[in-house]
This record gives sequence, C-alpha cells and structure tokens, in this order.
Amino acid sequence: MLGITLSYGQATISPAKAQSKPVVITGATIHIGNGQVISNGYITFDKGKITGVGEGAAPSISGYEVINGAGKQVYPGFICPMTTLGLIEIEEGAKGTVDDAETGEFNPHVRSLVAYNTDSKVIPTVRSNGVLLAQPVPSGGVISGTSSVVQLDAWNWEDAAYKKDMAVHLNWPSAGGRGGRGGGGGRRGAVAAPGAETPAERAQKAIDVLNSLFAEAKAYAESAKPDVTNIRLAALKGLFTGTKKLFIIADEAKQIVQAVDFAKKFGVQAVIVGGKESYMVTDVLRENNVPVIIRETQTLPERAEDDVYEPYKLPLKLQNAGVLYGLTGIGFWRQRNLPFEAGEAVGYGLTKEQALSMITMNNAKILGIDNTTGTLEKGKDANLFISGGDALDEITIDVQNAFIQGRNINLDNLHKQLYRKFAAKYGVKANL
Repeated sequence: MLGITLSYGQATISPAKAQSKPVVITGATIHIGNGQVISNGYITFDKGKITGVGEGAAPSISGYEVINGAGKQVYPGFICPMTTLGLIEIEEGAKGTVDDAETGEFNPHVRSLVAYNTDSKVIPTVRSNGVLLAQPVPSGGVISGTSSVVQLDAWNWEDAAYKKDMAVHLNWPSAGGRGGRGGGGGRRGAVAAPGAETPAERAQKAIDVLNSLFAEAKAYAESAKPDVTNIRLAALKGLFTGTKKLFIIADEAKQIVQAVDFAKKFGVQAVIVGGKESYMVTDVLRENNVPVIIRETQTLPERAEDDVYEPYKLPLKLQNAGVLYGLTGIGFWRQRNLPFEAGEAVGYGLTKEQALSMITMNNAKILGIDNTTGTLEKGKDANLFISGGDALDEITIDVQNAFIQGRNINLDNLHKQLYRKFAAKYGVKANL
C-alpha cells in the first residue's frame, strides 16, 4: 500500500493528501448520526466538505470518483472524548513514552495538545475501527490541564488540531462513601483515625480551595489589564468567556450535585465525566443543561447493592431522562473498542441509532464541534467511513474506507502488518 514501509515493528504510515477531486458513494445504507437512516442512498463530498446526501441515485456526478457502496454502510466518524491516545505509547516500563501528566495539583495552563504524538503506532489501530477524532486529555492533580480535539491523521500536533484548548479538566474531591465493587470515586468507605481529619472534612477543604481559586480566576478574567500576568489564571479565563468548558470527573451522586452547583455559581459550562451514579440525579443534570460523558460501560457498578448490569443500563437511563450523554473508554489502546461498548447498550434498551449517536452526534455536541462534524449533513466536514458490516458489532465491523475532511485515510496498522507477516509464513490467505 502507498505510504507504508513494511518493516514490521517500525511501520510508517504517512498522512493522507488533501482531497483532489469530488467523491460520491452510491447505493449504500447511510447512517446520518441523528437517528435518520437512508437505506439506499448517496453521499457526495468535495474539498473536505459534504456537498450532498440523499436517497436513490446521486445527481450529476461527472468528474467524480465513484465508490460503489452497494451492500455497505456509511457512518459518521466515531469521536472519542477523554482519552490518553497519543499521550501514552507504552503504559508500563517505558516512562519516556508516557506524557499525560505534570507534577503539581493545579495545572490549567498545561496543554495536552503540544504533547500529542501523531506518530503513535496505537493511533492507526484505533482509526481502523472508525474512530477518526479524539480528545487527548491530561491527568493527575486537582486541575490537570487543558485539552483539545484532534483528528487522527496528521504530520504533527499543529496539523492534528481540530478544536484547540476547548476544555479544562478538574478532578472533583470525594469524601468517600459505602464500599463498592467498582471503585472509582476516591477512597470508598475510608474511616479517619480518632482525632484525625475525616474524608469529608478533607474533601470540603479541597472544595474551599477550588472556590477561592475560581473566584480569583473570575476576577482576573474580568480585569481589562491585570496588574500581573498569571498563566494559571489566564488559562482559566476561557471558562468565564464561554470559549472553554469545565470537564469535571465525578462518579458519586453527591459529587455530581456539588460539581453542578459549583459550575452554576461561577457561570461556567460543565460536563460530568464518569457519572456512574448520574442516573440518581438526572433532574439536576437536565435542569442545569449539564451533559455526561460515560466512562466505559464494561465495568462493575459503584455500589455493592446495585444491579450488576447497572453500568450497561446507564445510557438508556440518561436517554429516558432527557440528559445529553456521550461515551468514552478507558486509556488509549482500548479506544478501538469504543463502537462495541456503544453497541452493547443496544442489548440494554437503546436503539442502534441512539447508540451510534452516543459516539458521533452526542460526543460532537459535548465537545462543541457539532457545527462541523458528528453527523453526515451538507456543509459539514467529510469525516466518515464505509463498513462492510455493522460498525457497532465486533464480529461484522469491516472498515474499508475512511475519510477525514475528505482525505482518504490509510487504514493499515501494525496489527494488520503482523497478521500478514505470519499469514505468509504459515501459508494462510490474508485479506487485511
């Protein structure tokens, strides 16, 4: 394949060139991403933008590159928020490949975008399952840093940037609580020694510090000419001007309510990340227009007395409650399973198109990029892929072509190369 050096273990996959001629996909089942499905339709795109979507035969397509989509399905590119993809290459034993956290507790000025590694060998393995956009985020501390949305085919982080510095990440303090099977929110069931500071007191002290910091940051943002430049406070300014959202990691119901009240107090747009117990406070979330990014469903519930399938049912509960919700996975390489986690929600009540929207349109809305992507509509970026089967099913998914802003993306990866290598050794026919 063009742009690939088959050196097994040192694979180089060059980014695609800009779209040079208009493309039309014909005769395909087209999943718009907003619940609509066109069973036999066409989609056209030129210069990176979708120029038409409809039923039946396409209008005049003279000079177009034609892709026969008969028997195939077209989807919007999947969007993965809240990931360390491109920030971590080898999780254990190779510290030089881990760049997702800084020292210190308050680092709003740290930009994960500049650490994003476009040459990561993990990215093509995720891209091959239809994940075309991602939000690599920092971790650690109380305020971890600022994140951006990237497209997963680029020469460097400047090329990759899709929406810069759009979120600040906050780990909400937890007072602990009843023991649970799933863990997650701080020290569950922690008990202080006699005379020592209790977990609740410690959490409240941390919340008091946050209130003080945000009051100072808001005053700094409202000052026309601050007396002293403060890079930490300057990095928070976008929260008060509406150019950034506050992504708050919180699982427990009490944490979520506290976090929503905190955001409301300072007039910032909040997003709850994790939200294992968000189904318990849906009224608060809906009334304050606060969305939830579910942080994986393939896990155990937070509390021992909960239904063991509670995490799988969470998307349906948020859907029924009228709360905007999206989905991410854990870590970086596991993001290739994002469509399958979405698909599993179908077995617990969502429709297939609702599950698809969870990782396309919904995630785009939460990230503030829905004007340009997330659904297959005229005028939006041509971020889409063609699959030979159901892309939410790990058995039938078969991503054959993918496009980011109209560019035909190379779908090879190290996994496929290793498969071909050993298939050749043992005389097995390899179609990858």
